[in-house]
Amino acid sequence: MRLRLRLLALSLLSFSAVKAQDVYVPYDRDTYHLIDRYQIKYGTEVPELQTSVRPYGRRDVAALAEVGARNTISAADQFNTQYLLNDNWNYTNRAKDSEQVFLKYFYRKPSDLYHYESDVFTLRVNPVLHLEAGYDNQSDGMRYINTRGVQLEGTIDEKFGFYTFIGENQAKFPSYVVDRIKRDNVVPHEGFWKTFKGDGYDFITARGYLNYAPSKHVELQLGHDRHFIGDGYRSLIYSDYAPPAFFLKLNANVWRIHYQSLWQELISEFRRTGRDELFPKKYMALHRLGINITDNFNLGLFEQIVFARDEGKFELQYLNPIIFYRSIEQGLGSEDNAMLGADFRWNIYNRVQLYGQLMLDEFLLREMKAGNGWWANKQAAQVGAKYIDAFGLPNLDLQGEVNIIRPYTYQHVDQFTNYQHYNQPLAHPTGANLYELVGIVRYQPIPRLNLTAKAIATQYGQDEYLETDTLNWGNNVNLSYLTRAQDYGNEIGQGIKTNQVHLDLTASFQLRHNVFVDLKQILRRTDAELNTLDKNTAFTSVAFRWNIPQRLHEF
Repeated sequence: MRLRLRLLALSLLSFSAVKAQDVYVPYDRDTYHLIDRYQIKYGTEVPELQTSVRPYGRRDVAALAEVGARNTISAADQFNTQYLLNDNWNYTNRAKDSEQVFLKYFYRKPSDLYHYESDVFTLRVNPVLHLEAGYDNQSDGMRYINTRGVQLEGTIDEKFGFYTFIGENQAKFPSYVVDRIKRDNVVPHEGFWKTFKGDGYDFITARGYLNYAPSKHVELQLGHDRHFIGDGYRSLIYSDYAPPAFFLKLNANVWRIHYQSLWQELISEFRRTGRDELFPKKYMALHRLGINITDNFNLGLFEQIVFARDEGKFELQYLNPIIFYRSIEQGLGSEDNAMLGADFRWNIYNRVQLYGQLMLDEFLLREMKAGNGWWANKQAAQVGAKYIDAFGLPNLDLQGEVNIIRPYTYQHVDQFTNYQHYNQPLAHPTGANLYELVGIVRYQPIPRLNLTAKAIATQYGQDEYLETDTLNWGNNVNLSYLTRAQDYGNEIGQGIKTNQVHLDLTASFQLRHNVFVDLKQILRRTDAELNTLDKNTAFTSVAFRWNIPQRLHEF
């Protein structure tokens, strides 16, 4: 598979590049909130930035920040737009140099420990550090995260962009996170791991990619990374919950249209056998067409398919970026896992954004009309809204979101076709069989201080894990739908009905560019019909972060 993708990439290098290709802003929910905020306010002036496909290119973010800098009123917005300009300094002439340079060569730019710039080559080098410590009322001893690493990015010959991140981690997580690790045999968001000092975990995080632009409006990207599709806090199409995976991505952005094709090699099952072995593989092909119907309304249509072949072979016909995958599937006589749907984003009066997603895994119209809870009517839907500068108060931003996912959604015959990678969901982190309400309040009272309050209320049905068997009610995407508990009478919340509330209160202070101190309080309450699954958690922590986002466990 990798050889074929490399050959395809090399074949595209024969084209002459018209425009220097930029790298992407690393996906950090706090930074992306700022970008989304200014896209709502000024997005009509930067139509190239279609926010439903993440991460965003640094060039587009710099262009948006320039517009924002010309129109900002509050001190916090002036600080934020200058932060975005400084962070993307090689794509704007409005970034500032450092007032204090360290040892002549370091921190000449506020955003980078070291950088080099010439007509043919740019390089940015930054350390990565995440030190967090806290206490959980359900665990013995201190809970902590210790991450050290480095981040490199740059451009070559005004044709290539490159990025790499590597971090070495040791961590002891709160008890609710450990419960998920024990269930799925993986650390959330990560790949291979080892035990560390009894109840701790040791793992490496690595991402990296190469960009190339064969023309002014087309780019090719090859590497390992996460992706996110949608404007919501959650994505029911493709989220950033699972670990980075090997991918080839083709983007075309012209006129009002953005088109993306994404091919990925996934790990269908992670097993700990105590010996060296290759984990079984599967593949995913996805394409999404996004159209700016008007200056403030975007509509997206997507289709994706998950498949596997004997001996890990890739199905070459899925490399066609502009064909209906379902037709290929039928033509091959296969039973691959196909999904399709739509998403939208509507900005209203530069103050409010409405957004949503509809995902169809499987459905049969006559069974839907019958309303008898047929198991294979598997769909997911999302609707949400963002309200910036709420009630006229500068830098008070609100967000509300509803997610609904029917039982058995994302499940398939086996691990080779279900919608997961490395035992972790590729969409909603809780899986399926749920109702969810997300509420977020963000307030920036002074430029360097961000206050965030999140409330996530979820009602879902847990599967029953018995001593010798599992009763599959459609929650865990790792289970096969062939083991479903029933064919008819299925409803959301079936199984062990569970009501869960997750509260997160965070104060984050930016000491200098991309250096943060966080104070966090997490309160969780889980009430299940089976009392042994009840759990009330209080987790308090303080963190120091340098060039790395918060590590969130919101499931």
